[in-house]
Amino acid sequence: MAPMTTAGEEMYALVERLYPLCRSITGDGVRATLEIVGEYVPLQVHEVPTGTQVLDWTVPQEWNIRDAYVADSAGNRVVDFAASSLHVLGYSVPVSATMPLAELRGHLHTLPDHPAWVPYRTSYYKPEWGFCLAQETLDALPDGEYEVRIDSTLADGHLTYAEHVVPGQVADEVIVSCHVCHPSLANDNLAGIAVATFLARALAQETPYYTYRFIYPPGTIGAITWLARNAERVEQVKHGLVLACAGDPGRLTYKQSRRGDAEIDRVLRHVLTASERPHRITGFTPYGYDERQFCSPGFNLGVGSLTRTPYAGYPEYHTSADNLDFVSPAAMADTLAVCREAFAVLDRNRRYLNLSPYGEPQLGRRGLYDALGGRSDTKQAQMAMLWVLNLSDGEHTLLDVAERSGLPFDTVAAAADALCGAELIKA
Repeated sequence: MAPMTTAGEEMYALVERLYPLCRSITGDGVRATLEIVGEYVPLQVHEVPTGTQVLDWTVPQEWNIRDAYVADSAGNRVVDFAASSLHVLGYSVPVSATMPLAELRGHLHTLPDHPAWVPYRTSYYKPEWGFCLAQETLDALPDGEYEVRIDSTLADGHLTYAEHVVPGQVADEVIVSCHVCHPSLANDNLAGIAVATFLARALAQETPYYTYRFIYPPGTIGAITWLARNAERVEQVKHGLVLACAGDPGRLTYKQSRRGDAEIDRVLRHVLTASERPHRITGFTPYGYDERQFCSPGFNLGVGSLTRTPYAGYPEYHTSADNLDFVSPAAMADTLAVCREAFAVLDRNRRYLNLSPYGEPQLGRRGLYDALGGRSDTKQAQMAMLWVLNLSDGEHTLLDVAERSGLPFDTVAAAADALCGAELIKA
């Protein structure tokens, strides 16, 4: 019998499949990516035409690329898009020319501090062309004439994004967003795509309280497009999380929403602290991933961002060193576990009203103490009942109870379930 694969290994296998594809903010690479993700969860794919006004932005022309290279006088490809999609400046306009190295240098991008790495560079909104290569490759090029070819198209088309919805008991939504525009970068953001996808699969096996909407947009313009197209129903979004950089070896980092005290902020702080995982909590800044779009002042949604090492916080960021060796099944599994723990708290966090608020109700007469008999945490469970009864005033949530009492949230939630069953409190 073959050994069972773990969720971490399955997520890593998904990252491996997606890694070779050339993605950008538009184009067939995004569609191919979503087609593969669609094998794991059903997706509703949206195509938004070039020229569509989305808030203060306009959907750009669609970019597709078939081939690109720099070849020496002997016809050898010294820079080859076929070897890595990072080798071409994203959104490069087509070019077919022969030029001396001195002229070509103005279109070449390297990382002198990391001479063996290839940088990731783009020029989405300014017509340009270029190649990215290792500094050591450039240093080895002799003077002479080079053939330069970029077989790309910039034409009216569409911006593509997708959604997957896990229905809940209520229409209020939690959104989970992960950008799908980066080419061969394993951590940023293929690991985020994988974790989001497997989180959606896990939630589908449950009966969540909230409706969970997973959004797979290209960065910035994609989130702006989604907001523009959903402005009338965005009030249904009660909580949200942007997932990125989910597979590197660093400690988990949670970036708070613009509000700073949104329920998702409190939940992530509680879960990360209670788990005793190495982690860091940072304040909101209007730079980073798409949390800055969801948290723009007109929307001001309670959306935070969960990463391991944050954007630009590791040398491999936006380089060829962000490869399949940089991410691991264990790191992705850990990120997924934190998401599941956080959403379990979010889903069960309610306000309750004590139906017998005058004095302490007799728990033994209702069999509540007997129900705890023999448990190793009997005293803790008993204290949880007393805390829930005392703070069930219609104002405090179960998370308030857990934080104030210092008791585990699961113990508090279990106490609330027991008290509801005894008709001592109601939601």
